[in-house]
Amino acid sequence: MDYTDKKVALLAMAAIGTTLCTIATAVLAKDNGANLTLMVIIKFIQGGITAMIPPGLNSITQGIVGAVGMTHQVSRNEMMNHLGTAILVLSGSLTAFALYPNIGVLFVVSPLFCILTVYFLCRIKPEHIDHNAARGLKKVSDAPDEVASTLSKPLPTIPGNKNIKTTPSFNFGFDARSETGPSDDTLSAESPMAVLRDPILLMFTFICFMFHTANGCVLPLIMQTLAVGDGRRGILMSGLCIIIAQLTMVCSAKVCGDYSKVYGRKLLFLLGLFSVSVRCSIIVGLLSIAKQTSLIRMLLLSTQVLDGVGAGVFGTMYILVTSDISGGTGRFAMTLGITTASMSIGGTMSGYLGEMLAQDFGYRAAFTILGTMSLIPALTYLFFMPETLPAEAVETVSSKTGGMTGIQEGEEEGGDAKADYKQWTNVEGNKADPQLV
Repeated sequence: MDYTDKKVALLAMAAIGTTLCTIATAVLAKDNGANLTLMVIIKFIQGGITAMIPPGLNSITQGIVGAVGMTHQVSRNEMMNHLGTAILVLSGSLTAFALYPNIGVLFVVSPLFCILTVYFLCRIKPEHIDHNAARGLKKVSDAPDEVASTLSKPLPTIPGNKNIKTTPSFNFGFDARSETGPSDDTLSAESPMAVLRDPILLMFTFICFMFHTANGCVLPLIMQTLAVGDGRRGILMSGLCIIIAQLTMVCSAKVCGDYSKVYGRKLLFLLGLFSVSVRCSIIVGLLSIAKQTSLIRMLLLSTQVLDGVGAGVFGTMYILVTSDISGGTGRFAMTLGITTASMSIGGTMSGYLGEMLAQDFGYRAAFTILGTMSLIPALTYLFFMPETLPAEAVETVSSKTGGMTGIQEGEEEGGDAKADYKQWTNVEGNKADPQLV
């Protein structure tokens, strides 16, 4: 995704591919795991295809709005992501509850929404994307003011797409500047090994891994405790777990977009990380009550609000922090692929670990151990991760309430691409046009 100028086409192909895998799962699955090997193969293929979506979507976003608009646009993207998920799960849960046990019709939504996804991707024209900006090479000051404007305005035509290098160099050396930008000698991409040696990236990758190792299985375990003994009601309760969390994530993404440039990335990220341990502590307390009444079940369900805070903040902030770390390296998609991979591996391990703990020691012990584990990434971020938001990008509280304030670039003469890249501006939603200072 860093090299190609066919980002939209690749993202559309990924959407179609994962939909075909979903349909194959629905059509070919047999009772009692009779063809489990085939199902595992399909899921491996689907996982590989789906891995293209986060780097592709966010590279396109950065190519359209530039670094100046990433904070607000990523927030907007995540809000729509979670809102769409909530609507889809609500409609699916009600349908499954009404038709139970004949719920195969639910798989119809996958091809339907794939068609809509591809349709709207086709609305993005090639000239709308600056591919040098998408990978973190292009100077923000070179882009027109309209790049960071809201989507309510016509998308701008951005020059310079012909300069994108579409052939990977396969230079994995340790030199810090291995690829010179084709249109500007001051812009160059760091080699992959130079990016991987960044201690901040390595620390953040570890945090992403540990957070999802601790948090990934909490929702499935909650859904199991609410669904035990009643499959029909369990489907509805499981849907409500997801809906409550997703609606809270909409609010969390909005807060991250509005205030992560006021109070910094770190403060908001810490709120999301520590929410997991608080959530698990509440769940353990509720499960300690001997009689599981309807009230206790509803209180367990309400803990999904904290899931919305944790996962909602993380889902937005990890993209923004990755963008901060990779700024100027020309390896934004690669860096986002690394952090996303660590999350996926952690989530996979969490699924096995959480179910094993629940089976061998019980649900209460499982939540206790997962909650304790969640303190590792939270404390690591607190003590070892620096604030990644550049000082030049900080907004004042007054700018949030009374219009925008210009931000000085602070560019040093002879600075490298990373310094050139981190030139920011304030964007205040639909209230005013952004200004590049």
